[in-house]
Amino acid sequence: MTARHASIAPDDGAEDFDRLAPALWNTVGNAVVAAADVLVGERVLDVYAGTGSATIPAAQLAGPDGRVDAVDPVTSLLDLTRDKAGAMGLENIGFHAQGPGEWHTDAPYDAVLSCYGLCLSPAMSAVTLRVLSLLRPGGRFALSVWDEGALEPFETKLLGACEAEFPDHAPAAPGSFLANRRELTGEGRLTAWLERHGFVSITVEKLALAVPLDADMAWSLVLGSGFRSVIPDDPAVLDRVRTRFLRELGTGFILNADTLIAVAGRPEIG
Repeated sequence: MTARHASIAPDDGAEDFDRLAPALWNTVGNAVVAAADVLVGERVLDVYAGTGSATIPAAQLAGPDGRVDAVDPVTSLLDLTRDKAGAMGLENIGFHAQGPGEWHTDAPYDAVLSCYGLCLSPAMSAVTLRVLSLLRPGGRFALSVWDEGALEPFETKLLGACEAEFPDHAPAAPGSFLANRRELTGEGRLTAWLERHGFVSITVEKLALAVPLDADMAWSLVLGSGFRSVIPDDPAVLDRVRTRFLRELGTGFILNADTLIAVAGRPEIG
């Protein structure tokens, strides 16, 4: 079975994604926004915005005179973000169902945010360069990526369950979610990636996270994240993968969700 890419997974994983928001995505989103130091009146872009874990707090900080553009190719994720923003009375958010590589704006941004978003693109280098071009000189790019050791043994057990059904399973092809994630894993790799793509003044902080997962939450993480790209489409086969994976995961599982929060700048002119 050839691997799909996370960015083209079916448009029906929003509820599964959002189920992890209180325990995982919101914590990281708040940390990314805090690292970006969003100020009142600023223009902000959230790349692969998901269900608003960074969009919402950024809009609160930017205030009514600011602007936050939430960009994500999955419409159902943005629909949930729109619902949250409406419930909170936030009117300074734009919702754009497209990939970051296709997004155009008539004015540069003060800050760009990305919560685990870079690894979702099959053209990760092009998206990184696009982010740089969308920032004003001196603007900030704040992002989160998984730290070394994160998602283990969750990932190994999931891939093992898939390989039991498909011995030729190759989920880590170049440009895939897994290959991209590994390219950014670790402070050294992340810093080097950002430097190669023209960013300066890079700082990286570690955020230690441990998330308890029951069976339903564990499977929601699979269906609502980049891991969705490695699982089979066939319902009967998928059910066997799910059964094997959850049996291997066992009860009382604690997800290692250790994360790196980085801030990088676009060089000033002159």
